[in-house]
Amino acid sequence: MKQIFTRILGIDIIFTTKVEDFIKHSGPKITYSKLPLQNEFFIRSSDLLFEHGIRDFQIQLEEWDGIPCFFNTNDISAIPYDIFAASFYLLTRYEEYLPYLKDHHGRFPPSESFAFQNEVLKYPLIDIWAFAFLKKLKERFPTIESKERKFKYTSIIDVTTSHCFAHRGVVRGLAGFFLDIGRFKIKRVLQRLSVVLKLIKDPYDNYFELIDWHKELDIKSMFFFQFAEYSTYDKNVSPENNSFKYLIKAVSDYSEVSLSASFSSFNNVDLLKEEKNRLANVINKPVNHVRLRYNRIDAPGTYRNLVEAEFTDDYTMGYTHEIGFKAGTCTPFYFYDVAIDVQQPIKIHPFAVHDYALAKVTSEEEALELLEGVYQQVKKVNGHFITIFSNELLGQEHSFSWLELYKKVIEKYHV
Repeated sequence: MKQIFTRILGIDIIFTTKVEDFIKHSGPKITYSKLPLQNEFFIRSSDLLFEHGIRDFQIQLEEWDGIPCFFNTNDISAIPYDIFAASFYLLTRYEEYLPYLKDHHGRFPPSESFAFQNEVLKYPLIDIWAFAFLKKLKERFPTIESKERKFKYTSIIDVTTSHCFAHRGVVRGLAGFFLDIGRFKIKRVLQRLSVVLKLIKDPYDNYFELIDWHKELDIKSMFFFQFAEYSTYDKNVSPENNSFKYLIKAVSDYSEVSLSASFSSFNNVDLLKEEKNRLANVINKPVNHVRLRYNRIDAPGTYRNLVEAEFTDDYTMGYTHEIGFKAGTCTPFYFYDVAIDVQQPIKIHPFAVHDYALAKVTSEEEALELLEGVYQQVKKVNGHFITIFSNELLGQEHSFSWLELYKKVIEKYHV
């Protein structure tokens, strides 16, 4: 309720379970129960918010004034669905507490998602519901005041591989060189030699070009650097490399730098803390924000680990290969641990677009068309539009230029 009223609609509210206090109140008031008390604004409650533990709800998606909705109520309710139960279901990632088939990285796949299966993943449903709800409230209480919020855009650059060829070390450099020769990747061999001989810039080294663009457009940007030891899934430059440290420090002078936690630290809180502290020592600033490798979340354990490691904000909520709103919202929210009925002190910032979701398109126009739809949905509710691009993909060749696409994205969608 705080998410809907306070954070989305900007309405101050108080709660009471005492009937006499409710009846005495002369201003706008709502009952959320099985039956109304008087002639107030009544929303019939479903069972979800009054239960402990987890159970599998059979959810049917229907429509109300053209808006997809679920947890339907009855005719005496002022609105025909339980907005609070439905929002809770999406925000808590309730379906991830139920049995599901994980993908090869141990993630909850979009194909298992209620929103994906019902083709509503690209809608920030909770924000849409909130404003439809506000319209009904104002019909009943014309004097009710809400604060109008402003659209925000944040560009996240994910740096899990800072350089393609440079600073990789002699052993890794030679191994890559002979591997490219063995695969007859002659163009890549020549590019590798040119970078090593400093004839050209490393293809992934686009940091200061991006920073200049962000500064020119006055865009809020964040660079998430992986700062971990080499492993099967973590192949960034060594955290002991002085050139790498200098790069991170230089970027932090112009943009916010945070941690892209390694794959190895997923279930290792001590390693997570170590990576966090190492990065903080390089930039000489606290590191409070985090993203997880491959957008890998296992709720609620992942967020318990992040809280233990003293992170305050997470930017992992979203799907790598599907555009849309995994938690049904484009508004930051606090993670609620359903298993123990506790709100955890970590704010979740859901992203709408990961660049790998665009990797399957064949043209810049097709990519921009996909982005336009989800951008317009966020714009309608004045939400927070977050995109994630990796410097790795921005430095690769494709059927179109990823860098040029990124520039058009930030030029078009930052306002």
